[in-house]
Amino acid sequence: MYNTPALLVPSDTLVTSTRTIESIELFAGAGGLALGFSSNDVQHRAVVEWNSHACNTLRNNKLQQVEPISHWPDVTEGDVRDFNYKNHNNIDLITGGPPCQPFSMGGKHGGFLDERDMFPQAIRAVREARPRAFTFENVQGLKRAAFADYFNYILLQLEFPSQIAKTKELWTDHLVRLQKYRAKGATSEYHVYHRLVNAANYGVPQKRMRIFFVGFRADVHKPWDFPAETHSSDALVLTKWANGSYWERHRVASKNRPPRPDGIDKKIQKILDADYGANMLAWQTVRDAISDLPDPEISSTKALGLVQAHRFQPGARAYAGHTGSSIDEPAKALKAGDHGVPGGENMLRRTDGSVRYFTVRESARIQTFPDNFIFEGTWSETMRQLGNAVPVKLAAVMARGVCALLRE
Repeated sequence: MYNTPALLVPSDTLVTSTRTIESIELFAGAGGLALGFSSNDVQHRAVVEWNSHACNTLRNNKLQQVEPISHWPDVTEGDVRDFNYKNHNNIDLITGGPPCQPFSMGGKHGGFLDERDMFPQAIRAVREARPRAFTFENVQGLKRAAFADYFNYILLQLEFPSQIAKTKELWTDHLVRLQKYRAKGATSEYHVYHRLVNAANYGVPQKRMRIFFVGFRADVHKPWDFPAETHSSDALVLTKWANGSYWERHRVASKNRPPRPDGIDKKIQKILDADYGANMLAWQTVRDAISDLPDPEISSTKALGLVQAHRFQPGARAYAGHTGSSIDEPAKALKAGDHGVPGGENMLRRTDGSVRYFTVRESARIQTFPDNFIFEGTWSETMRQLGNAVPVKLAAVMARGVCALLRE
């Protein structure tokens, strides 16, 4: 019997503050990032989104008095390129997730040549509104070697937003000019941080790799770092294969558990020898997220009717590169389904190897949206909103660190 360290119990307690922070939320989508910031007493002065289905989702939740959306302003539906920052100068915060398709690993990798690249608009927002801070989120693909120069270009523009590209100046020429400007000792307008994070390491039941850009205006900046990770894969290993508490908590009989992995005893001993996991929580799994929901494939219509948007969607099948998410691991990153079958990889894989699509409500759980949050649109359109969203819990963790500095 292994003597495993006690694992902490996760807490979703919201932050209580003494000062409300005002923000503009750009590229809002279904509102995941904005919900996370709202949980830290951030008041949205404007919420901007162009997709009509996502706008209807936000409007409907506001109409239904879903908290905290009931306190948000009416969504501004339209192209962010047309948004005017004249009345928002010196606002506390600008947040958003510029469309990620240009850099997505699952997309066409158009990057800066893709007309959907909205980083220029994120930078324009910083330049024109001069917020005290900003937080932008994007996909892991932006860190690909092919985009290295453009990645540095984004960072330099965020650091020196007033240094605008000249008329007809190529971005590569502007990059060189910014590099020379910085090398000459120019004073930073914003102190910019970036980090690639795994949502699972912050308690989201999903292995979702995302880049966060966080910046503080130079006159309000203090030393800052990204929030420490709270959850780990090693801690999950201990609860499964050292003390078995994971299986016991979910009442999974021994015969229904997956086979004990080869070499797991050696791995457990290595974890214990390193004393790793003593202060970490276990990764949250798909089973953790959805086990209290009725199985949509076999449950009665009456039982399913008690849970909004929890309906079986037929047609799921596994094939190369699309094998679904193991029920006893964090889900793979939910995808927006812009190519192939919408939500084609958004499947549950049971211990017997069978698969089915996640329902909308299960997907919302995996993205840590509250159960009373209602999505508008067809199944494929709703899955697109969910696949594009920032997990609410991850957004809340990032918001907590940013807002703490702004309130000092």
